[in-house]
Amino acid sequence: MILKKYCLFLVAIFVSLNTFAQEKGKTIDSLKTEKLEEVVISPLHINTSILDAPASIGILSKSQLLQNNTTDITTVINTIPGVFMQSSNFTTSRISIRGIGARTTYGTNKIRAFYGSIPLTSGNSETVIDDIDLENLNQIEIIKGPLSSIYGAGLGGAILISPQLSKSKGQSAGISSVFGSYGLLKNSLNYSLNEKEGSLNISYHNLKTDGWRENSAYNREGITLAGELFRKQNSKLTYFTNYTYLKAFIPSSINKDAFENNPASGAPTWVASKGFKEYKSTLGGLAYDFKIGDNLNNSTSVFINYKDSNEPRPFDILRQYTFATGARTQFSGNFKIKETAIDFIAGVEYFTDTYSGNTFENLYQQNNGLGSLQGDQLTETDQKRHFYNIFSQLKASLSEHFEIQAGINYNKTQFELTNYTENSNQKYSYDGIFSPQLSILFKPNKEQTIYFSASRGFSLPATEETLTSEGTINPDIKPENGYNFELGGKFYFFNKKLYTEIAIYRMEIKDLLVAKRVGDDQYVGANAGKTFHEGIEVTLNHNWQINRFFGLNSYLGASIGNYEFKEFIDNGNDFSGNKLTGVPANKINAGLSFNTRLGIYFNADYQFVDEVPMNDANSAFSDSYTIINLKTGYRFEILQNLTSHIAAGINNVTNEKYASLILPNAVANGNTAPRYYYPGLPVNYYGSVSLNYLF
Repeated sequence: MILKKYCLFLVAIFVSLNTFAQEKGKTIDSLKTEKLEEVVISPLHINTSILDAPASIGILSKSQLLQNNTTDITTVINTIPGVFMQSSNFTTSRISIRGIGARTTYGTNKIRAFYGSIPLTSGNSETVIDDIDLENLNQIEIIKGPLSSIYGAGLGGAILISPQLSKSKGQSAGISSVFGSYGLLKNSLNYSLNEKEGSLNISYHNLKTDGWRENSAYNREGITLAGELFRKQNSKLTYFTNYTYLKAFIPSSINKDAFENNPASGAPTWVASKGFKEYKSTLGGLAYDFKIGDNLNNSTSVFINYKDSNEPRPFDILRQYTFATGARTQFSGNFKIKETAIDFIAGVEYFTDTYSGNTFENLYQQNNGLGSLQGDQLTETDQKRHFYNIFSQLKASLSEHFEIQAGINYNKTQFELTNYTENSNQKYSYDGIFSPQLSILFKPNKEQTIYFSASRGFSLPATEETLTSEGTINPDIKPENGYNFELGGKFYFFNKKLYTEIAIYRMEIKDLLVAKRVGDDQYVGANAGKTFHEGIEVTLNHNWQINRFFGLNSYLGASIGNYEFKEFIDNGNDFSGNKLTGVPANKINAGLSFNTRLGIYFNADYQFVDEVPMNDANSAFSDSYTIINLKTGYRFEILQNLTSHIAAGINNVTNEKYASLILPNAVANGNTAPRYYYPGLPVNYYGSVSLNYLF
């Protein structure tokens, strides 16, 4: 009933907005409104237009990725309805899609991510997208829900990141700097070359900040190289690699009293130990695309993903090493059965990684206030993980107005765990998982699409969720799985001046994985019940060319959800019917961009986030909050082929006190209160300047 009321309410808003736009359209048309550009999605989909994709896909273009201060991806990710990214000082982040992944203690899981064709999701189901500099990205696509059999049928969906490749012919070079509150400084250099047979794009960035909380200094630098070689009419080789070095001190979470009275403070033990995270990571990949025949193409890629990290924490020092390799090949083409045109994609993906983890005593209390000091070794474990995905998708055009798409993904996962501390070795594998998908599209015309999709997805347990308290594999643990049903529509109106998207979804997750904390960094997993996810999402994008000098772009993204435990009993406590932990039911983002022909512009962004349940018992909630960001800038030509861009902005204009990240189900230690809160940045300022030269 609640969802129905919300649906009616949003439909009423939608009708009102369209009526308003239609009335204004008479004026807009007379002012020669510019059309919205057709959104193009990754070439690895079976469609290249978002209008023909039977799924809700959030798209962030190059300009949208850079709309804030070009240092924090969280602000732009949150403009997509149904997607909620929480972060703390760049160091710790969590992404949930339609409530999936909201209860993860740290980091992001249940969502697969790719950088080009390189998986960013580790064998431990953890996804990190913060390492890659925003200025090196061309586009981000977020597929919401298990609607992508091609990308692994993850319960939450998939995040597809397109590397920045050279597009303009010739050579170009650029330099930029961002500076702001709390010692924020980012410097970037880039050079690109684009010739007939190949291209090159290389960039370097260094980002650092003193942080606004205790023990929160941050430093990251990276080099990205991407381009194409051996370009011919029917083939090309794409290469990309990214190296990142990061050292980030961790203030950790604080309790309610500290959050309200001294949010700049850090957790006392983390401050005393000077806890931090430090790592080096390298991504590398080659992708070869070629045309086999008139109706058959192939794209094959190989990749490596390496990470070496050191994390001193108050309770121990964790050293981790991961090395992953893999390959993916995908065939695509088309054929006809009588008069029915059929497009297809089919392929296989193999991914393996080797993980080594060691913990040591942290003797910071004996180190005369100098911070962490490594002591004796506590544990030593190795893991080897292997994943196979076989996938296919078909699209059949039944008529000018009707289309059917169907897909299937088969996953087989196996791993081996060696615990040197316990002198044990175990091998285990999950049963093969089939994830089908079926969609029906109705196209009343070339600018409007209505679709219905049904799909199944799954989520593999993180390694710690598969272990018992003794550190051995629990064979009773099963992957989470669920079915998603979605009805949506994508519409252009008024000669493509207004784009509107609506999606209504319903999903039930079975075999819910619950990680019970049994130590400072030790959890035991259990399949403990079911969760229920339903909601409605609305997207509006509008362009209005006021006259030949002034233009106004606006957007609205709203999501209203109902996320709850359908069946959930934990340690004798019945949480069935409670709201799902870690995710707001409602979220609204809106923005305006006022542009002039002179190159001067002004942006304003608004975000509302509803209250968030912080524990499964629903006995604690974070407050709802509103954030307003403003930015103005000027793009101009200094000399022929030499352009500049200067900008300045204010984030959190009203100095709202809010929790930018919640630690779900935080546990009280002794007489202290649970540490749920990672405070968000207060009002902060930044400026930027860049120079670009085209040879």
